[in-house]
Amino acid sequence: MSRQANRGTESKKMSSELFTLTYGALVTQLCKDYESDEDVNKQLDRMGYNIGVRLIEDFLARSNVGRCHDFRETADVIAKVAFKMYLGITPSITNWSPAGDEFSLILENNPLVDFVELPDSHSSLIYSNLLCGVLRGALEMVQMAVEAKFVQDTLKGDGVTEIRMRFLRRIEDNLPAGEE
Repeated sequence: MSRQANRGTESKKMSSELFTLTYGALVTQLCKDYESDEDVNKQLDRMGYNIGVRLIEDFLARSNVGRCHDFRETADVIAKVAFKMYLGITPSITNWSPAGDEFSLILENNPLVDFVELPDSHSSLIYSNLLCGVLRGALEMVQMAVEAKFVQDTLKGDGVTEIRMRFLRRIEDNLPAGEE
């Protein structure tokens, strides 16, 4: 029995490391293909957005999470369910704005940056920007327009990685006239 449990843990760790290394190869190739870090950042965000648009269906099917009633509930689901399900981490939620429309996700350990050091020539690269795109794309599919951006990054010498999320608006369904 313990052998099988150990294999499952080893398999997850191996999958995680493979994903981390594959992501690193992707970012390296983008750095070669695009002239500036800003272009690479945009491309990572765009790719993440496209992943998020598709990933939300898998998330909703696998998690059995119902519709969130407010942005605070959405933040809890993102941190405690989604990040845990896909990256194996649970970021903390902090720095709520007084209006309740902004918060920060603090990642003590970002699995995307294992084995990574940013060269000085890429000081403006937002290495994990794919995550911001995934969050935007997934939330847009559940009628929430948000802004997501990195404000701290351990790759740039900060103590933690922080993603700042801001609620922009609820997206109304645009159904053709006469349909509900």
